[in-house]
Amino acid sequence: MNDVNQTAAFAKPSEIVAHSLSVDPEYGLDDSEIIARRNRHGPNQLRAHAKQSVFVILAHQFKGVIVWLLAFAAGLSFYFHDVAEGVAIVIVLVINAAIGFVTELRAARSMEALLNIATVTTRVRRGGKTVRIDAQDLVPGDIVLLDAGDVVTADVRLVHASNLQCDESVLTGESVPVAKQTDPVSPDAAIGDRACMVFKGTAVTQGVGEGIVTATGMETELGHISHLVQTAESSASPLEKRLDRLGHRLVWLTLGLAALVIGAGILRGHEIAAMIQTGIALAVAAVPEGLPVVATLSLARGMWRMAARNAIISNLSSVETLGATTVILTDKTGTLTENRMAVVQYLVADTAIDLHKQGETVQFESDGNVLDPGQDARLGALLRIGALCNGASLGKAGETPSGDPMELALLRVARQARQGRRTLVPGCEKVGEYAFDQATKMMASVHRDGEEFLYAIKGAPEAVIEVCSCVLGPDGIEDLDAAARADWLDRVRIAATDGLRLLAMAMKRADRADAFPYEDLTLVGIVCLRDPLRGDVTEAIAAARAAGVRVVMMTGDHADTAAAIASQAGLGTDGHHLTVIEGKELTDLDPGEVDGLLRDRILAADVFARVAPATKLNLAALYQNSGHIVAMTGDGVNDAPALKKADIGIAMGQRGTEVAREAAHMVLTDDSFGTIIAAMRQGRVIFDNIRKFVIYLMSCNVSEVLIVGLAVGAGLPIPLLPLQILFLNLVTDVFPAFALGFGAGDETVMHQPPRDPAESVIDRSRWITIAVLGGAITLATLAAFWLALHWLMLDVGPSVTVAFVTLALAQLWNAFNVRAPGGHIFVNEVTRNPWIWGAITLCLGLIAAALWVPSLSDILKLPDPGLAGLWLALGASFVPLAIGQAFVRFGPEHRNKSSAQT
Repeated sequence: MNDVNQTAAFAKPSEIVAHSLSVDPEYGLDDSEIIARRNRHGPNQLRAHAKQSVFVILAHQFKGVIVWLLAFAAGLSFYFHDVAEGVAIVIVLVINAAIGFVTELRAARSMEALLNIATVTTRVRRGGKTVRIDAQDLVPGDIVLLDAGDVVTADVRLVHASNLQCDESVLTGESVPVAKQTDPVSPDAAIGDRACMVFKGTAVTQGVGEGIVTATGMETELGHISHLVQTAESSASPLEKRLDRLGHRLVWLTLGLAALVIGAGILRGHEIAAMIQTGIALAVAAVPEGLPVVATLSLARGMWRMAARNAIISNLSSVETLGATTVILTDKTGTLTENRMAVVQYLVADTAIDLHKQGETVQFESDGNVLDPGQDARLGALLRIGALCNGASLGKAGETPSGDPMELALLRVARQARQGRRTLVPGCEKVGEYAFDQATKMMASVHRDGEEFLYAIKGAPEAVIEVCSCVLGPDGIEDLDAAARADWLDRVRIAATDGLRLLAMAMKRADRADAFPYEDLTLVGIVCLRDPLRGDVTEAIAAARAAGVRVVMMTGDHADTAAAIASQAGLGTDGHHLTVIEGKELTDLDPGEVDGLLRDRILAADVFARVAPATKLNLAALYQNSGHIVAMTGDGVNDAPALKKADIGIAMGQRGTEVAREAAHMVLTDDSFGTIIAAMRQGRVIFDNIRKFVIYLMSCNVSEVLIVGLAVGAGLPIPLLPLQILFLNLVTDVFPAFALGFGAGDETVMHQPPRDPAESVIDRSRWITIAVLGGAITLATLAAFWLALHWLMLDVGPSVTVAFVTLALAQLWNAFNVRAPGGHIFVNEVTRNPWIWGAITLCLGLIAAALWVPSLSDILKLPDPGLAGLWLALGASFVPLAIGQAFVRFGPEHRNKSSAQT
């Protein structure tokens, strides 16, 4: 094999390029040559960013002010010859780092695995057969087949091109699609002027083509650019940034409080070293340093849950945004419907032809008479046009059909009527093709038919009828006058109101193959297809309405067809009273210039019919400008700009194009609308779980600061020693917080309106909750400590043990105080969470070990308080639980939730 100079491929005729790469474009490469070239050139992929190494993740655990505070406390202990406490603090430091390391490593690997769930594929011709392969297996010399919606996966020299256009903005920054052709260009042509090339990373927006791979991987133009760009650090999600800002503020706040405690203790006569250690321990205890790790793990776990429910999320921030979605702009076909088209009727001049399937055959009837496709000219022409003007493929026995569902339906009925391609192709060789054009809403194919050329055309009824001058009647070709044209449009409208998908079929004959296809056509008839509504759609739309989320349909279908499907699906006010707007009313829509009345009318619409891709983009922007968080579904290449513009772009995994999937934030592997609602619920649950463990951590940490601070200020002995605080911070902070992050969620989460995306993780009502819960734990612990000293008459050491046990147990029971307001006290999302019970069991075991394992109790300085002391601690620990449950039942969060549901 002789390598072609890729930079010069565009300046050479395609035949020379094929010869240089030793490939026949009509046959492709054989297996032995493919293996040899793959060994030589390697996989067709850009140099991957290095995955986060274990050592980098481990080093990350020892960064930040929190770790340095712990290290400083350990250093002071060693300095004051308290070796046991210094070693214990180091052990706590190592355990904290180990927990952070394991969770961060798991989250990082989860994200890396998620990036590999979807595989990009490419259609190629190899060994004379058309196959679909993994894009990374492409080699120079492969023959690639391109269609609208494909992502180009290598640099390709075009051999054939029909109405082919590509979006090359990824390389050139120019958003206007570039028309492609096969003739060579100047050797010094810039990338944007190399019209005979398509490049890796660009997208086919229109037409079809074939070409020879001239470069793969890092040798492509995109690879050259990638080589110049240094690896950028991934950005944190908005939620992680808010949590990080919260943590930093708390660091400075608690450092100030710790300084006050140290100063007050010294003034009260406590030892300086002991107070410094206590102050640092309080600072460490007060800051929820586990927040970012727990948040990341919770989000990553949520992404895996969504993946299990057929929703692949591209990044963590999208998980958060899902919970705030206020409106879903959805297409119809394949999302609300099954995308399983079947021809049910043909409309021809003066009558209709109904279809009745009988096993593997089909029977055609009109006015009670059975028709023979071989004898009825109109029926035969409809079947032929449907089979010839068609880009789909039924494949051979055992192969999976591929192509647009409507085109597959046309092929099936033609084959059942023995008018399929195998019958037609020998006498109707294809010599030309005009791919579907969004502007004309039609497509055409040209076939040699004896001495003439047959043009087969199909497209949107109103577009095809407009360019027809004749109609095929029962007695032959007749003129199509204005009255007849209006009558056809009325028939189309009536059929559409029954929810049918309609395609017009037309033809013409010419003496040459390069005539303009869309003029002087003969209308043959209208094909009526039905796509059943998905079984879960009605329930899912009702669930979205209950969650305060509007569902709006945007489709290219006829307004009456769209309205019929929307009504069946339950769109509109309480499933009725639909408002429909046609795309022609929105042609010049400018999201920034819409007046109040038109804006209100658009925002109140339930269905947008005959919508162009540019209009979808403008509608998404209009909703966003009006304060909505927009989720939008799409599958075609023309949907990609709107998918990118939406807050949550949702692409179809089964029928979606590569361009749509790359532009989207979420991919539905089952193409089901119900999956969107399930993913939205999961997004809300994740955010609620994060709030739960933030409230839990903050209320526990606040109590630790207040207990020591108030005791020192009141002249009492210090109720908690530094190492005890660090031990509790490790035990009662980490495990219950993780468990709360893994909860399945509140049953009423989808009966609440969407949250404001600008809303803080901790708002005013939740700060009040933190203060009340933290205050209750503080009062219970100090009361138990005082009673142990003055009622049970225990020494300071055993009284400290009473305070330690009271605080430890109260913090564990505090997990039950972060349940959703309004739920049952004994059966709710927290008590149903098995992770919570596991965490509490583990923590109780560790607390018991701290009390009764001699070496550990000696290090923590926890002398036995006696049975009375333990009963006092146990009883006092339930007081915050009782106060917390009353507050959850009657507090501001309960009132806010009740008013929201109302």
